[in-house]
Amino acid sequence: MKQKRPLLGMTLNELKAVAAEAGLQAYAAKQMADWLYQKRITDIAEMTNIAAAKRALLAEKYEVGAYPPVESMNAVDGTIKYLYPVGAKDAIESVYIPTDDRATLCVSSQIGCKMSCLFCMTGRQGFSGNLTSHEIINQIQSLPEYEKLTNIVFMGMGEPLDNPDELFKALEILTSSYGYGWSPKRITVSTIGVLKGLKRFLDESECHLAVSLHSPYPEERLSLMPVEKAFPMYKVLELLRGYDFSHQRRVSFEYIVFRNLNDSPHHARALGALLKEIPCRVNLIRFHAIPDSDLESSDLRRMEAFRDILNEKGVTCTIRASRGEDIMAACGMLSTERKRK
Repeated sequence: MKQKRPLLGMTLNELKAVAAEAGLQAYAAKQMADWLYQKRITDIAEMTNIAAAKRALLAEKYEVGAYPPVESMNAVDGTIKYLYPVGAKDAIESVYIPTDDRATLCVSSQIGCKMSCLFCMTGRQGFSGNLTSHEIINQIQSLPEYEKLTNIVFMGMGEPLDNPDELFKALEILTSSYGYGWSPKRITVSTIGVLKGLKRFLDESECHLAVSLHSPYPEERLSLMPVEKAFPMYKVLELLRGYDFSHQRRVSFEYIVFRNLNDSPHHARALGALLKEIPCRVNLIRFHAIPDSDLESSDLRRMEAFRDILNEKGVTCTIRASRGEDIMAACGMLSTERKRK
């Protein structure tokens, strides 16, 4: 039996093609989009302003394609990690992070990852494939806490800008009036600095940007992130300096702080000098330990000293609160454990 194609994750133009195939008027595409993204239905039969015969015709080849997570883990701080099945053998993770004034969902963009960062569990899985816009959007659509969401960050499994076509379809659906109608200011895309994808993102999207940096020194960054060889930090920063970030878009740099590796005062001063020409924020992140790794988290005193040096140099710096450590909230840990079993 031929598998039905999911409508969820389709752009308006793609839904127009589906409407034409079913012999529907072009305006039916907007009707379908409204049912999918505003009313969040789970069955084509619920599209009651489309003729029953046409719905039956659609249902022969298509389905909504919304499916719930198959597993969840709840942390004492309210963070929830969800596991979604992908294909017959794989799974991806999303993490729901509620705070006093917002509720953020950390979304995955790939199955595994090619980047092999030393500190990341997802990289140890290897790379199994890109997620489709359907599989990206479903993490949001099928989230049990969807109604509470205020922000989305593409910081889960995978490198978003290594999957640009599907990412941009998902961003279009999230921000378009025919889709969810979210402001781009509610969405952040994180990257290690894939240059071609980064340029496209800067040219085509108004969503916020977060760049994984983790060291101001190229050789040290290379030891943590092999992609430094393909996408050198200086080229990423050179590209960013060519854009105006004074208005809509916020640029931040993610900096995981490791004990006695990248947490010294001279690291902070070098980072401040590197970023002084880019209006940005630095987020210091405490390392979540992963199995079989010699890396250790820096202590709060050294992180506060690091933050204060950057702020004194005019680079806004904050320490991100650590969340969900008791449920393996670091990327890739739950899906890796499931894969191992």
